[in-house]
Amino acid sequence: MITLRPADLAREHGISTQAVRNYEQDGFIPPAERTHSGYRIYTEVHAAALRTYLAMVRAYGHSTAGRIMHAIHDDALDDALMTIDRGHSQLLQDRSTLDAVRKAIGHLTAETPDRPTDATPRTIGELAHLLGVTAATVRNWERAGILVPARDPATGHRVYQATDIRDAELAHLLRRGGYPLEHIATVVQQVRTAGGTDTLATSLEDWQRKLTLQGLAMLDAAALLSHYLSMRPTSAKDG
Repeated sequence: MITLRPADLAREHGISTQAVRNYEQDGFIPPAERTHSGYRIYTEVHAAALRTYLAMVRAYGHSTAGRIMHAIHDDALDDALMTIDRGHSQLLQDRSTLDAVRKAIGHLTAETPDRPTDATPRTIGELAHLLGVTAATVRNWERAGILVPARDPATGHRVYQATDIRDAELAHLLRRGGYPLEHIATVVQQVRTAGGTDTLATSLEDWQRKLTLQGLAMLDAAALLSHYLSMRPTSAKDG
């Protein structure tokens, strides 16, 4: 059996030996054996676990990666696989959202800037209900410059016209795609101007690249997880 030091595991990934010890303490890699003098002894199983965990972080994020490794080390493989399944489901949903954004933009750019998509003005409550968000969210979009509704001169209440509704729908789609409000404000401003969709096209391309990279990261993580599971004791995998 090949034995490894914390420094050996750390060097492979460009991390500190303390990080390796922290990952062990947090249960992301199995507990190490100890020498009589108290030094940790790692093996290729630990190295495989660390590779798997860090790949899971790239694919699913720190929190989800931690849950996956904890489930594996608790011999709850089905729980780990269910967490992975949720990650793939979220990626599929994000791809669907991106496709919806593209379709929305195709519809918007096919129209003139002043052509209404819905002639019925809406209140803030009605707009929030239409999008399935809260009125507070709509007000946040306004503060970010994404929405610029007119006011009813008699009541002072916000009135959302067709173009406001268009901008709100677009903001909702991009927000679900993970873009910050400042970025969305820039995109919506571009859409408001005639032919100003260059920023939006760049955003969609960037979003597509991120989803592609995440999908590839999930493939890498799956391969490393499969290898790690094959190295663990049979009782741990079948428990």
